[in-house]
Amino acid sequence: MILGKKRRLGRSIDKIDTGEKLKLTEKIEDKDLLVYLGLTNDANPLYIQHDYASQTAYERPIVPTIMLTGIITAAISKYMPGPGSHVTEQHLQFPEHVYHYETIDIQLEVKQVDKENNFIVIQVEATKEDGSVVITGSMTVIPPVMKDHLTTQAMENF
Repeated sequence: MILGKKRRLGRSIDKIDTGEKLKLTEKIEDKDLLVYLGLTNDANPLYIQHDYASQTAYERPIVPTIMLTGIITAAISKYMPGPGSHVTEQHLQFPEHVYHYETIDIQLEVKQVDKENNFIVIQVEATKEDGSVVITGSMTVIPPVMKDHLTTQAMENF
């Protein structure tokens, strides 16, 4: 966040179409895991202890699924539909685990646009480099809504 710089809001429901897609690639780095673990105080040894993880079926530390969910919600907040949007429902499955340092491709696709009730449904699918699916599901999102009395799409304080 840069203070003093005006930021544009994301797209409102009338500017979103069914079939729109967004693809992004994320590499899971130690710094990302440490920030997550520090914020949540989650000390699960499966996420951080190589000695412990080597004794499990996973064989090495894995990435917390809630951290992967956070990457998806951040993409929704940043890009589709963008700043000012809000996730109200999520149905995600994690059929394969993700190890530290792996790269995942995430594809978001707008599957439903409900203008009357002001929400969209975004289909989510993420794959590892070998093509295996690591996340599948959907998220319901309310795009940015501005009250009629506001006269600008740029806000001063975010």
